[in-house]
Amino acid sequence: MARSMWRGAISFGMVAIPIRMYLATEAHSAVAFRQLCPHCKLPIKQQRHCPTDDHVVAYNDVLKGYEVGKNQFIIIDEEDLDKLPLKTTKTIDIMEFVERDEVPLGLYVKSAYYLEPEDVGVKPFFLLKRALEETNKVAVAKIALRDREHLCLIQVQGNTLLVNTLNWPDEIRSTEELNLPQNVKISDREVTMATSLIDNLTDAFQPERYTDDYKAAFQQIIDQKMQGLEVTTPAAVQ
Repeated sequence: MARSMWRGAISFGMVAIPIRMYLATEAHSAVAFRQLCPHCKLPIKQQRHCPTDDHVVAYNDVLKGYEVGKNQFIIIDEEDLDKLPLKTTKTIDIMEFVERDEVPLGLYVKSAYYLEPEDVGVKPFFLLKRALEETNKVAVAKIALRDREHLCLIQVQGNTLLVNTLNWPDEIRSTEELNLPQNVKISDREVTMATSLIDNLTDAFQPERYTDDYKAAFQQIIDQKMQGLEVTTPAAVQ
């Protein structure tokens, strides 16, 4: 497992459970493109330039600024962010527990994170996990990550607890602007045919059976181009 990306505590009532948080997912199949100069076919360089005298600013020298007026900024550093009067910067603050089946996950879920207890938090961590299992409930909580506060769920996932960050209700777009006619005529026969097809294709959900075929298909294009000698190799890097 990679290094934890957040450390803090699960907090509810008078209980605080020290934990570490890890990304639960990772991308494998994305095809990476490089941006090339159209003349020499070499990767272009992206640099940060000062708008005053055009000198290059190193990444580590870049400051964070909050704009309060035209060309007026308040400089914010990591120490300032550590002083935020917000307890969710260090805790996953549970606000309530709800029935697992009540949560409409489809539109809401954004990211997934595994939780791991610190040594002193092992027993209360697994006590919370057992209690969630016994009651079939999930915890609704808040956590501050990446310069913003997130709504999240804590639920049982296998042998650990999983945090799912959620979209806030005001971040979910309405369907009012979509062209969705209300009175589409559908016959009983058509419904029977459709439900029969669904029944024939119904099976247990086993995600390991599914594959992302995009990368393999893209590799075929690369192989074909290489065989057809359409590969660009700049003289400077031969």
